[in-house]
Amino acid sequence: MPVDFFAFLTARAAVSLVTTMLSIAIGWHLYQNSGDPFDLALVGLMQIMPIFLFFFVTGWATDSLPRKALLIICTITEAVILIGITMAMLASDLNLTVIFALLFAHGGVKAFYTPAQQAIIPNIVPPAMLSRAIALNSTIGKIFATAGPLLAGVLITVIDVYTYLVAAGLMVISTIAYLFLPKLTRLKPVGRSLDMVLGGVAYVRSNSIVLGAIALDLFIVLMGSVVTLLPVYAADILNVGPESLGVLRGMPALGGVVVGLGLAALPPMRRSGLCLFAALLVFAASILVFAVSTIFWVSLVALFVYGAADMVSVNIRMTLIQLATPDHLRGRVSAVNAIFISSSNEMGDVRAGSAAALLGPVTTVFIGGLAAVGVAIGGWYVFPKLRHLDRLADLCPPDEPERKGDKNDQQ
Repeated sequence: MPVDFFAFLTARAAVSLVTTMLSIAIGWHLYQNSGDPFDLALVGLMQIMPIFLFFFVTGWATDSLPRKALLIICTITEAVILIGITMAMLASDLNLTVIFALLFAHGGVKAFYTPAQQAIIPNIVPPAMLSRAIALNSTIGKIFATAGPLLAGVLITVIDVYTYLVAAGLMVISTIAYLFLPKLTRLKPVGRSLDMVLGGVAYVRSNSIVLGAIALDLFIVLMGSVVTLLPVYAADILNVGPESLGVLRGMPALGGVVVGLGLAALPPMRRSGLCLFAALLVFAASILVFAVSTIFWVSLVALFVYGAADMVSVNIRMTLIQLATPDHLRGRVSAVNAIFISSSNEMGDVRAGSAAALLGPVTTVFIGGLAAVGVAIGGWYVFPKLRHLDRLADLCPPDEPERKGDKNDQQ
């Protein structure tokens, strides 16, 4: 693996820490200030809304501007936002309008950062190593996203609102790490017409393999998400306390980390399409087992398998999306993918919570597992090119000569 990629992973780790630290810390401080749970809903809304509002601009920017420079600008801006949140928290009267405006700005930075972060990976690792690189990227994300809430809890206890300054310091570290990325060939800027801006949408619609990968992620997570119901299972089904809830919550991440490290060490996968659908079926089966389990250790195993199967699926899907997409379109396609991922995660939680209120948690999760099985089987028939896929490296498309740009280095 190129040395430059480890600089990228350092930045990825710092950003993952900050993202989860901010979510925990801001929720704690706002609820302590107002006691209104609706403020917590607004925290999520402010961070997710810009991804939907700006996706066509963010994808275009990733394909028109130097990606390395875009990542550096995002991390610097994020550090400034975090300093602003610190100052707002230190004010004698907490101004919620300022806080939510800063969170909206944070969401806007994330909207630009996410497609750039995804699209730059094929630029810094050779195609033969891309699958391993994405596995390492996903694994690092899971490890530090899991550590983020723990670190935030300790910092809130020790230094309270100065937690956001620590987060700002981590963003400075990520900025420095991105400076060590290699100089990249400049892409010729895409046009500003509507067709150019929405080129990612058109490409996804025209490529059945990319469309299949994105659609499967949307529907199987939408139908099969169980994380939001873990507190209900812990208290009412498994009859365990908050410490055991923490273990339950950590098992999917642990499964993902273990499998992610394994995928990073293995040679490129063969019969990738078959492996993808097998992983989706295992994912669905783990949901069904978890749904009916009343034994704590069985539930732990089911959630471990849930995270492990999801990691296999994510690695295959993210790799094929990057490899099957020409470099001049990767930013716009990554922006479309970010919309689908955000929709599936947020809507999956809404579906699970609202259905559980009507049907009960066990019925809700079991029906979700059956629906996930249906998504896997349906996808097998709807996307035949995807199921017949062998080596992911076979997907590499040649970029059009005019899109390769000049040989000037981007900074």
